[in-house]
Formats: sequence, structure tokens, C-alpha cells
Amino acid sequence: MKKRLFGSLLSIAMVCNGCASLEKSRISRLEVIQNRGELICGVSGKIPGFSFLKSDGTYEGLDIDICKAMAAAFLGDPNKVQYRPLTAPERFTALKTGEIDLLSRNTTFNLSRDSIGGNGVSFAPVVFHDGQGLMVKKKSRITKIEQLSNKNICVGSGTTTEQNLNDAFQEKSLNYKPIKYQDLNQVVAGYLQGRCKAMTSDRSQLAAARSGFPQPEEHLILSNVLSKEPLAPASIGGDQKLSDAMRWVVFALFNAEELGISKTNIDVIIKEAKTNTNLMSLRRFLGIDGDLGNKLGLENDFVVKIIKSTGNYGEIYDRHLGPQSNVSIPRGLNQSYLKGGLLISPPMK
Repeated sequence: MKKRLFGSLLSIAMVCNGCASLEKSRISRLEVIQNRGELICGVSGKIPGFSFLKSDGTYEGLDIDICKAMAAAFLGDPNKVQYRPLTAPERFTALKTGEIDLLSRNTTFNLSRDSIGGNGVSFAPVVFHDGQGLMVKKKSRITKIEQLSNKNICVGSGTTTEQNLNDAFQEKSLNYKPIKYQDLNQVVAGYLQGRCKAMTSDRSQLAAARSGFPQPEEHLILSNVLSKEPLAPASIGGDQKLSDAMRWVVFALFNAEELGISKTNIDVIIKEAKTNTNLMSLRRFLGIDGDLGNKLGLENDFVVKIIKSTGNYGEIYDRHLGPQSNVSIPRGLNQSYLKGGLLISPPMK
């Protein structure tokens, strides 16, 4: 009896050891990216200010710069990125099948997507705090959601936007008819062609869409906010090495802004940190001392590579969404916590 029990325990131990060995031998997507020498980044390509394909064939926007920051950290070069435009219904399938390495596509961080029982993806920190809204033509004289009762509303299918719209109207016991489209361009076209009285999307996307209208001043984004929409990059779940690296790339962008380190002054700050050995925290952050990068499977100076490529988070935001940009959106909650916003980096040590 004792022998059988011992044998059973030994078999279990061997199986468990085998599982551990299998887990250790599993190659992270981060290593795949580094071996390939290129990052494949899933984007929209149709949202000005976030990810937009220009006429010259290049991409620009906040989501694009997040991809560039990842490439700078992972590969040492922000230009080693292949952008893969995806519709909302395609994006999670592209992650699961390995068509892309990571997603930087105005994607809402929520429980159903994050959980293993849902889409099973891993989210990096939120890079844009948003909320869903409604846009109408000013000539309609609609100023609040109640006036949209029994009206047609253009919405993207296969998104949280569709669910939020239904929840908001159901809570107010309002009827409406959703006119569903596959992507934002189709939603915009339906709205401008008069197929619906309003269109709904994240407020940032509404502002982005309006910026390209022939007469943007003739369209009103209602004050009603239908939901919280924290937008974040994502990777396939279960790959801690890649998700850790992505997480700390975003935190590095936040932390650099907190510290006042920018694309224009980083060389001066590096020189100061190298000559002053008392600046231990700064020296670790810049990779002069310690091995923070190595802990993530990156070079120790990965932060320097990021900031030299894209600048800090504030610089990225101002470039694409600031007052002088084509899609001007007040920073609001997307400020550093030092200025009353929600962006904060845990200690990098």
C-alpha cells in the first residue's frame, strides 16, 4: 500500500516537474519579436489623432507612437514596426491566431476582455481615458439624449460601443433603432448621409471624425457620457514576459513626464546622471546602474531608447491631440497625477 502511494506521489511529482519544464521552455512572443527583428502591431488606421494612414502611406497618431515606443524598447529602433490595420471584430482574433504581436487600437480595457473566460487578453496600462458619447447635427436642435427617443443611431457592430448604447437607452426606458456598421468610416458615412439622427462612439473618436468633416462646426457632441472607456494596448494572455515589457514601456512614458525628461533634454539629463552618482533613482531609470531592463528581457537603457524615439507621454499627446494638432482634445483625466489626472507610474526600481 505504501509502495503504491509512494509510486503515485512520485508520478504526480514527475508530471508536475514536466509541466514546469514545459512552462520554462515556452518561448515568449517578446523573444519571437526580437528574433524576427520586427514588431507587428495591430492598429485601426482610420482614426485621426490615434492611428491614421496618411496619403504618403505612413501612419501617425497616439496609438502609432505607442507601437513605436514598444519597438524602440524591444528592438532598439522605433521604425521596425509593421502596422496591420484591423476592424473591431478582427482585432482579438488577430491576437489569438498570432497574426499580430500586440494591439494598439483604441481598445477598451474591461473584465470580459481581460478575463480567461472572455477574450483572455492581457492589457497594458491605460493610455487614454475616454467615455462614449453621441454626436448630432446642430440643425437637428437635439441637445440631450432624451430627444433621441425612437430615432436611428449609427453605431459600430461587435464593440462595447453597441452594448453601452443599448444599456444607456434601456436605463432611461428609451426606444431607438441601431444602424450597425463594421468600422468607424462606415458609421461616419451613414451619419453624414442622414441615415441616422446621431452617431455614437468614444468621445475622442467623435472629435477625430468631426475634424475631417467639411463643416465641423455644424456638428455637436452632446454632454451626455454613456460609459467609461479606458483605452489600452493589449497582448495575448498568458505571456507574462511580453505583458511585463509592455506594461513598463507605458509606465516609462508616464514616469519620464513626471520627471520632466523629454526628447529635447534627455541627453543633458543623461550627462548629469552619469556625473552625479548621488542620483541613484535617476541612474537606475536611465539604465546607467542596475538591471531593470534585463529583468524585462530588454536592454538596461530601454527607457533612453523610448524617450529618444517618441518623447514622453505628454509629448506624444501634444503632438497628436494637443492644442496645435488637427484633433485637439483637452487632456483632462489624461494628465499626470501631479496635475490632477489619472496617469501615474509605480516606482521603477
